[in-house]
Amino acid sequence: MTPHNASGPSRWSDLDRPPLNGTALRHALVREGGLWSSVDVVQRTGSTNSDLVARAASGTAAEGAVLVAEEQTAGRGRLDRRWTAPPRSGLFFSVLLRPADVPLERWGWLPLLTGVAVATGLSRAAGVDTALKWPNDLLVTVDGDERKAGGILAERAGEDGVVVGVGLNVTLRADELPVPQAGSLALANAVSTDRDTLLRSVLRSLETWYDRWRAAAGDPVASTLQETYAAGCATLGRQVRAELPGDRDLVGEAVAIDGDGRLVIATEKGTREAVGAGDIVHLRPA
Repeated sequence: MTPHNASGPSRWSDLDRPPLNGTALRHALVREGGLWSSVDVVQRTGSTNSDLVARAASGTAAEGAVLVAEEQTAGRGRLDRRWTAPPRSGLFFSVLLRPADVPLERWGWLPLLTGVAVATGLSRAAGVDTALKWPNDLLVTVDGDERKAGGILAERAGEDGVVVGVGLNVTLRADELPVPQAGSLALANAVSTDRDTLLRSVLRSLETWYDRWRAAAGDPVASTLQETYAAGCATLGRQVRAELPGDRDLVGEAVAIDGDGRLVIATEKGTREAVGAGDIVHLRPA
């Protein structure tokens, strides 16, 4: 029988979804000389990205601040698309980065870097092969089909900061999927859905990739980021239709990720055109 208390379902009302252990996460991740300066877990909020951007603006968040929510009521994807999921069914977190030693024009690589880091961390901790759909989706394979299990959203935080948010479905069941094309780690037969373990692995991977990228002054070649992203990008080699502002479509084969993190499309007219994440409304199979 599902336990309840007088005010409604208790925090243990779904025993397959225990709460995160904020104290243990801080002990594991916050260390002298490391990137992560704080780890806060809140039960419920509108958007971890919005909260952390506000903290950065007020001067109450240092670089490496991590904010995790057990539930988001106003989670956002790219172009303000809604992201909702049951409490404790996934990882919903944001991090504050201040890459002062990286030229501003290379900051656009941060969401792609985060995708690589998340995929690397999940491969280690969950045993799941996570593919990257340019520019910001995380894909897993469920019953032979690629499905979206997560997304990444980067937002400026003042003049010197970027908040990068990640939403990832971990234990979402088939009857809880928001759309049939969605997926989760559990549906992809992950060897572990322990969210504490997964979050530690992802954040350690993100620290490694961020340090490598920053040490190379954001150079995507020297840091091997461009090569690694392309190797894990499910979009490359496929026929795509890029829906652009002004009702313009660009149809062709996705052939490369250029030095600015843009998707290069070889069109049916024999030309090549690069599109940036900020220029695209939808990217669909052609």
